[in-house]
Amino acid sequence: MLELDHIAVAGETLGAATAHVEDCLGQPMGPGGQHAHFATHNRLLGMEPALYLEAIAIDPTVPRPPYARWFGLDAFRGAPRLDKWILRTDDLDAAIHALPMAGEAVALSRGNLRWSMAVPRDGMLPFDGLFPALIQWHSDTPPGLSLAKPALSMSGLTVRHPEAEALRALLDPYLDAPLVSFETGAPGLEATLQSLGRTVTLR
Repeated sequence: MLELDHIAVAGETLGAATAHVEDCLGQPMGPGGQHAHFATHNRLLGMEPALYLEAIAIDPTVPRPPYARWFGLDAFRGAPRLDKWILRTDDLDAAIHALPMAGEAVALSRGNLRWSMAVPRDGMLPFDGLFPALIQWHSDTPPGLSLAKPALSMSGLTVRHPEAEALRALLDPYLDAPLVSFETGAPGLEATLQSLGRTVTLR
């Protein structure tokens, strides 16, 4: 089954992505790190229940890799926004066999974290980037479990797309994510969060 692991805000710079999150939530993001394979970097923030929020962007301090970056970041333009949702699986190979449009398995690491992620060769996920990225953790305590949980929780994630019903039909046989709903509309993600005792919407 595929379970919700985390959501990601992309920006043209990490500073812009981080500021977008912090302005919305009214609280600071924690540290993250660099992803050497894809030449990106991030910051993280833990959320209930066993989830986390990521801000991610191209790392300008390292050379561009000779292949496409993940999350479509090579083509990302404009204001920072909630841009990706990531589903966790215990068997990435089986998930890719069932959903080959997710991409090819790439082995990754950062610090003491080890994981594999499905990444399309061109870096672009289907459905205008709103097909979920698929991840399998090889660490006993992934960020959703290890990060400190501030006064932050997620009560819903809406995936909007003109072909939302087709996306739902693809994922329904495998998806175990009660917080996720699908709506027909202009492409985009919207998370409903409880931050510091108030309800906020992250887009």
